[in-house]
Amino acid sequence: QVQLMESGGGLVQAGGSLRLSCAASGRTFSRYGMAWFRQAPGKEREFVAAVTLNAVATYYADSVKGRFTISRDNARNTVYLQMNSLKPEDTAVYYCAASDTYALVISVVKADYWGQGTQVTVSS
Repeated sequence: QVQLMESGGGLVQAGGSLRLSCAASGRTFSRYGMAWFRQAPGKEREFVAAVTLNAVATYYADSVKGRFTISRDNARNTVYLQMNSLKPEDTAVYYCAASDTYALVISVVKADYWGQGTQVTVSS
């Protein structure tokens, strides 16, 4: 089992940048597919980005492609989401997710573990 803790959220103006971090407990972090999801008020949780166990492959939602970058540091048990050119529609609670079943976690149902979330607010 793994526990996840997000950090790095906050308030930023449109066009700005933020970097989210997700620290994972446990010694087997490298065995988990990792991903970021987000949930805006009144909307369902949606996929943002995913990275495979050894970071060979990444996958992005069309809405963030070219603006967001997911990465992981297995030595530090941490996954990151670099968010550039932020837009007001990126405002949401961002969740870190992990799976020990799927290498690429690209849907809510494929995630086995979730963090508590971190708020990102982009002002226009």
